Amino acid sequence: MRFRSIAALSLAGAMLVPLAACSSSGESKNEIKIAYQRATDNNSRVMDNFLTGVKKEFEKANPGKKVTLVPIQATENDYYTKLDLMMKSPRTAPDLAYEDTFLINSDIKAGFLQPIDSRVKSWDQWPQFQDSAKKAVSGLDGKVYGVPDGTDTRGIWYDKRVFAKAGLPANWQPKSWDDLLAAARAIKKKAPGVTPMSIYTGKANGEAASMQGFEMLLYGTDDQLYNPQQKKWVTGSKGFQDSMSFLKTIYSTGLAPKPSQALDANIGTNIATDWFPNQKIGFSIDGSWLASTWLKTGAKPWADWSKNIGWTAMPTQHGQAPGKTSMSGGWSWAITRQAKNPDLAWKFITAMQTEKNAAKYDNSAQNLTVRKDVAADPSYLAAAPTVKFFTDLVASTHYRPAYAEYPKVSTVIQEQMEAVTTGSSSPTQATAAYDKAVSDIVGGKTTKESGTK
Repeated sequence: MRFRSIAALSLAGAMLVPLAACSSSGESKNEIKIAYQRATDNNSRVMDNFLTGVKKEFEKANPGKKVTLVPIQATENDYYTKLDLMMKSPRTAPDLAYEDTFLINSDIKAGFLQPIDSRVKSWDQWPQFQDSAKKAVSGLDGKVYGVPDGTDTRGIWYDKRVFAKAGLPANWQPKSWDDLLAAARAIKKKAPGVTPMSIYTGKANGEAASMQGFEMLLYGTDDQLYNPQQKKWVTGSKGFQDSMSFLKTIYSTGLAPKPSQALDANIGTNIATDWFPNQKIGFSIDGSWLASTWLKTGAKPWADWSKNIGWTAMPTQHGQAPGKTSMSGGWSWAITRQAKNPDLAWKFITAMQTEKNAAKYDNSAQNLTVRKDVAADPSYLAAAPTVKFFTDLVASTHYRPAYAEYPKVSTVIQEQMEAVTTGSSSPTQATAAYDKAVSDIVGGKTTKESGTK
């Protein structure tokens, strides 16, 4: 979850710690180093706790072997930047890296990752992974570059207490974007002081803006980012401009957070740990993992969250089939190209990705499992009341274009979202700017066809 000049200076200084921590000084064939993202919220330690437990088990089962955890405390975009810089140098490259699957092809192209085909082929656990998850960690060359640890979907979370004040139903099921606007307007009118709705936007929020925000709108229209039949990026689409127009409506009429709040990289943490628990927001387009914040192991334990919070699907623009939409992503464990001990790194992956450990992490992180055996595990199904709902959304979900150009395209989306959010560009201007930038990025391999689903 690299853009502002002032932030860049802070980033350079902040990177000294993880780079030094990953120095080759004193490293041996008996040690592996694992780089992963640590949330900027100091109370959220789901991944830390999980890896610490696996590290303890692994070192006990493998006397003389040492596992060094290298947490990178950063927002998502800054994590990507820091990890890339680490992987560029043999001196700082970790053996294992926690890799967002949408970056796999761009990181393959950059020479950061090594294929693991021969390893997964002889691994008895690999057949347990769903084919869609295997595809997500495969490069355009057909080789496997990571082991997925889960997936996710996205929908709408809403506060039943706020809805009651606004005269809205506790069992809310919006059918179109108009229904979203109607609910937000009712909240603004009848629950003063409450932010009616939130949709992530702007450069500071990275993929949370482009995927979890904009693409949740776009993929509910008759258009999308990429035409797989033509193998071209879509420009000039009505759906793109309509999505930008939706953003303008909510941010220019007080239906969403103030731009200063919306463009804060910590807004996701604020929504989960403060706004929802304290009835400061009506609804948020957000990820399936949101409830992990409120579990006993989460950053903000909240015993009554499931009584006070509801969840529903994101509707398509006009209610057109299939009536709802979602976006899915996922993370994986990848062995870096410059790993000093790739064999030991692989051994750690297999220890980390047993059925027992996979279920343990999925339950605590509110991940959606990508393993067939975990999906049938009663403890997984009972981990939270939201599991089945968000798992069922996989049937109507979409994935980002798995091409090396996507990260740059995503950045352009974030920039144009921010321009519309602040009012410095109109939806028409933002769409035109996006079209030009994307054409430059992909070398003119674009199509102006709409309705490409």
